[in-house]
Amino acid sequence: MHEGASWEETVTDASARPTATAIQLAIALLTAGLDSPDLEAWAMCTLVPEDPAVWADLLAGQYVVAQFLLYELCESTGRSPEATLQRLAILAENGGRRPPSD
Repeated sequence: MHEGASWEETVTDASARPTATAIQLAIALLTAGLDSPDLEAWAMCTLVPEDPAVWADLLAGQYVVAQFLLYELCESTGRSPEATLQRLAILAENGGRRPPSD
């Protein structure tokens, strides 16, 4: 997302948008990872491209998906992006368990 741009501005800016295929691949890898470690490993070996240009598109697609998910989390919780990312970092550090202060 461009600095200071809203989600809607970013996804409608064609120059900042990766290809639909890259976004679909990013979603496929994310979905495989949520399903099982075996499926994630297969997806990484099978779906991840060797071409550096395609890798760049994939990373851009993952960035767009991450921005969308962050936007949705902020909308649903009413928290700022900073507070949401901080909470996610704390959860990740605790292995997904809620910290005692919650």
